[in-house]
Amino acid sequence: MAEERGAWQTFGERLVYDNRWVRLGLTDVQAPNGERWEYHVVHLARIAIALVINDRDEALMLWRYRFATRQWGYELLGGLVDDGEDSAGTAAREAAEESGWKPTGEGEHLVSFEPLPGQVTAPVDVHVWHGAEHIGDPTDTEEVGTVEWVPLSRVNELARRQELLGSGTLVALLYYLNSRRA
Repeated sequence: MAEERGAWQTFGERLVYDNRWVRLGLTDVQAPNGERWEYHVVHLARIAIALVINDRDEALMLWRYRFATRQWGYELLGGLVDDGEDSAGTAAREAAEESGWKPTGEGEHLVSFEPLPGQVTAPVDVHVWHGAEHIGDPTDTEEVGTVEWVPLSRVNELARRQELLGSGTLVALLYYLNSRRA
């Protein structure tokens, strides 16, 4: 890949900050124009997202508040992939903990992506299930919100109103809807 036109070269990275949720590194890089410097790179943990669809063509979502962006909106369920856990297992577990609905059947990998590849590594995996069983109240007390089955027919409207929070939600829903048309 280094032979590709426009490729950057890297010569190592030194860690500036490190914890479970975020790492900040200074990467020694050389741009295609020959200039070399230390470039800030933020590394976030892998995230697994559950897109759970019911037989009424609705997606299971959480209406919630995100303080960092000061927004209310809908999010798909998901969270950090724990050490030793696979992405699909994380997505299913997080869906049950955050909503009280356990995905049923075999989950299918839908899409993986990096939302901000210029300066951030933040791998996101989306898995889809067609069905869920209600197992009780949500058990994750940090992820408080209103659990709703939202009609997929509302996705474009909610996106226009900026009521779909985060790229994990937006990319997953738009990719799913587009792949059904294909």
